[in-house]
Amino acid sequence: MDKRVVITGMGIWSCLGTTLDEVRDSLYTGKSGIVLDPARKEMGFRSGLTGLVPMPELKGELPRSQRVYMPEPAQYAYCATRDALQQARIDADFLAANEIGILYGNDSTADAVYKSVATIHEKKDTMLCGSGAIFQSMNSTVTMNLSVIFKLKGINLTVSGACASGSHAIGLGALLIRNGLQDIVVCGGAQEVNAAATGSFDGISAFSVREDAPEKASRPFDRDRDGLVPGGGAATVILESYESAVRRGVPIIAEVLGYGFSSNGEHISNPNVDGPRRALERSIRQAGLNIDQIGYINAHATSTHVGDTNEAKAIYAVIGDHRIPVTSTKSQTGHEMWMAGASEIVYSILMMKNEFIGANINFENPDEDSAKLFILPERMSCHFDTFLSNSFGFGGTNSSLVIRDIR
Repeated sequence: MDKRVVITGMGIWSCLGTTLDEVRDSLYTGKSGIVLDPARKEMGFRSGLTGLVPMPELKGELPRSQRVYMPEPAQYAYCATRDALQQARIDADFLAANEIGILYGNDSTADAVYKSVATIHEKKDTMLCGSGAIFQSMNSTVTMNLSVIFKLKGINLTVSGACASGSHAIGLGALLIRNGLQDIVVCGGAQEVNAAATGSFDGISAFSVREDAPEKASRPFDRDRDGLVPGGGAATVILESYESAVRRGVPIIAEVLGYGFSSNGEHISNPNVDGPRRALERSIRQAGLNIDQIGYINAHATSTHVGDTNEAKAIYAVIGDHRIPVTSTKSQTGHEMWMAGASEIVYSILMMKNEFIGANINFENPDEDSAKLFILPERMSCHFDTFLSNSFGFGGTNSSLVIRDIR
């Protein structure tokens, strides 16, 4: 059927802010959301760096009977989705009367699992885990909770694709709408920020140890990068068929033009060049665009040596010498992992709507591969109406999305 797919609402809960305006301002000023967490050092972490994300206060907004089932990522996702639905002018009556789906990226609920197992070990009684433990500890906890709270009646599915989860959720939602299977889908990604979720990453020396200057630790594409910084939160976009948005008379924010995906089919943790290149090419081909119609690329670049190097090679293999501005917003947020593919769509749309591209902060010295790209160390004022966003994950899963402005 090949229907047009548009975005009619966005919501964000991030270390850069918990409203769209706050996040826009942080992107504009180059504010970092990264801090040093002393508690992680006390636990024995090699790196205590993390994105600082406030916990929502939902008491008084949701009844305890619902809150008890919601671990950290579900709480973030609820806030982002609540705000996105409001912007899309979708209220409780509309939700009750229409079939709206949810596809949300999430790949861990480590803290909830840890607490349940710790209770069993300590108390020797499984009944003391509490009635909400099973629903908090399942990977599908976000879609499970949100579908009940918002009374969603369409597709209800968690997308578990490592650090590409949020991006794949949006891409798959777009495919459902494009083929006439759903009119509206809530899409996004959530990532818990607690120490339990990231200890194993720290154990393989994946994190930066530039603890003397946390705001300078995340350095995508910079020659002197020494690892990523974990972050998190949640981001939601409301995907809708163009016909549905027009029929409802709501403002359209942007259009999803292309979704490219691939698998590296090689090493479980080390990315290659071919897989990302194919995802990039597929997204641009599906969008029906020439390379010079892409106005900005939000790179996956997490600030690891091999990841940034191979992505730079993949981007250059696709765009060649076209001077397309490239940045990684992870320089400000750290790596938001399961959330990142969704949040970076929100970040990029905010920059596109406000005619600037935020700086790839801490980009001071290019290496051999990043020097071939037009990476912005400072904010640039510019008009662009189309961007591409990359998300890649462990296991070699790749996703690229092409989004176009609608004013």
